[in-house]
Amino acid sequence: MSTDGADEAAATQSAPAPGGVHQRGRRDWLEIVAVVLLSAIAVITAWCGFQSSKWGGEMSISFSQASAARVKASDAASAGRDQRQIDLTVFATWLTAVDSGDTELAAFVEQRFPPTLAAAFEAWDRKTLTPFALPEYVIPKDQEAAELSAQADAAYDRALADNQRGDNYTLLTVLFALVLFLAAIASRDGPRWARWTLLGLAMALAVTGLVLMLTFPVDL
Repeated sequence: MSTDGADEAAATQSAPAPGGVHQRGRRDWLEIVAVVLLSAIAVITAWCGFQSSKWGGEMSISFSQASAARVKASDAASAGRDQRQIDLTVFATWLTAVDSGDTELAAFVEQRFPPTLAAAFEAWDRKTLTPFALPEYVIPKDQEAAELSAQADAAYDRALADNQRGDNYTLLTVLFALVLFLAAIASRDGPRWARWTLLGLAMALAVTGLVLMLTFPVDL
């Protein structure tokens, strides 16, 4: 009699609580989802950090290119001003010779016009005061300076765009860090509804971040 009572008590103690296996199964699924989410987002966070660093490097290169182009444009503009000053001086000498009636000196100076002045002088019809206002008067260094300035502007715009791209990836890194935090909290012990709520929020943020990331350019 006592033996049967002891066996019944032992069987009662060893029997699982109602719903215990089901509860454990739900807990395992939550933990599996949390682990998968943590692992995937950890890799994606590292990728975002890598992209932020790469775009930061591209920004530095573009700023350097813009600075170099600015320096070259300044040098070209200075050379253009020097050429213009030479042309003005030579033309003033020719005018002085013509006004004084020294045709020999005028012819001598005219034969030695710089190419920039000679082209405009040939097209000069004396209707304008000087040939410098004609479209034929072109200084190559001025054109070079304009082209280099345009290159500098384009490089500067690229630098700003690269900086924004790096900032975007940095913001994604912060967003995914929040996902990691929520997923880690969800994997801890606590009320099941609260853990699933945190995990659901983490998954929603992760999907939002992934959608945004797919719209960003990639630099390899």
